[in-house]
Amino acid sequence: MRQAAESATDYRRPYRPRAVALFNALTWRTAGWASMRRLDVQAMVDNAKRRTGLTRFGDESFLPALQALVASINEEAELTPVGVLLQRRQIEAVLANRLRARDLLEHQPEIGEIAIGKVVVITGLARTGTTMLHRLVASHPEIRALKAWEAINPVPFAREGRRGFDRRLRHARMAQRAIGYLAPAFYAVHPVEHDAAEEEVFLLEASFMSQMPAAMMHVPSYARWLEQQDHAASYAYLRTLLQILEWQRRRPYWVLKTPEHMEHLHLLLETFPEATVVQTHRDPLVAVTSFCSMVAHGRGVFSDRVDPAAVAEHWVAKARRMIARSLAARDASEPGRFVDVSYADLLRDPMAELIRIYARSGIPFGDAARAEAERTAARNVQDRFGRHVYRAADFGLDCAGIHRTFGDYQARFGIAREVRS
Repeated sequence: MRQAAESATDYRRPYRPRAVALFNALTWRTAGWASMRRLDVQAMVDNAKRRTGLTRFGDESFLPALQALVASINEEAELTPVGVLLQRRQIEAVLANRLRARDLLEHQPEIGEIAIGKVVVITGLARTGTTMLHRLVASHPEIRALKAWEAINPVPFAREGRRGFDRRLRHARMAQRAIGYLAPAFYAVHPVEHDAAEEEVFLLEASFMSQMPAAMMHVPSYARWLEQQDHAASYAYLRTLLQILEWQRRRPYWVLKTPEHMEHLHLLLETFPEATVVQTHRDPLVAVTSFCSMVAHGRGVFSDRVDPAAVAEHWVAKARRMIARSLAARDASEPGRFVDVSYADLLRDPMAELIRIYARSGIPFGDAARAEAERTAARNVQDRFGRHVYRAADFGLDCAGIHRTFGDYQARFGIAREVRS
């Protein structure tokens, strides 16, 4: 797998392996491309049923969201032929997981009674240290974290049994290699490892109600539609999937992590009343710019048309919304349920931040947990996959304007501006 020394900043000209570029060029010239490029909900549902040999989803409340997403992809995303194939495969995989989950719950109804227990939930704007902190907390021997291979396939395949995961692990390794082939520079932006702790945004996407599509593609109408919806059902299904995962591998505690929870913090607190929420904070200018770069790189995998200014317009507005909604939920909740972590403090003394988090959560932090955390910190050093390069100017962002926009938030949490060369 080729890795870049540093990430590129020419977002309008995404990297293409020669074979992929050739496939795209030949397919575009195919007479039937106009019809091939459109995703079809019923066809994908039928394919998922055929692949699994299962026919019942049970609750089909996810269908309106899937229809809204597919309509937006077809009309707005401008995917390449490879992008269409990847999205079709991704959607069919999600549908297959829902079919397997329904079948498993029918045969193992006791799963619905499993208690999740104490939960540490890490949230905060993307690129504020959430991944680093997540992997540190997940290193605790008694804490259960979602692994990347489980995020892709949380439900056992047919004949895998309760403990089996070899086939799912192979699928995740293939996905990791595919990312390395399609976008080697992405590893410098965000580490992708098949057996590392991963975000449960993949589990929210099982209801087709997450920010993931807007991070991967230009789907503005879907993003607007999503902001008007009630996400209670997707959070309830998230808990169901966690119960399925707990049934497979038990631990006394869980750690979850995704920035998206900021937008739906009230639902998170209702769904996991035992949760302690850890919110990370960093200079919004740096965080938003870094995330815009990550989104632009991700979109370049699926489309040749990446507009950095459009990326920034959407995600600056989304960051404002996430902050406003999370603060409203926090102000209406018990303050003792929250732990605030500064990105600067996390880099300076990660063990001290871990001790604070475990103390607030009521989770013991003994010698074994400390040793594992220190090993994880030593392994997950910054820039180990290459250097992530990004500039506000590449996205048309006005630095002073961003600081004015997020000034109240920075003042509330004492967030210092970062000086970057």
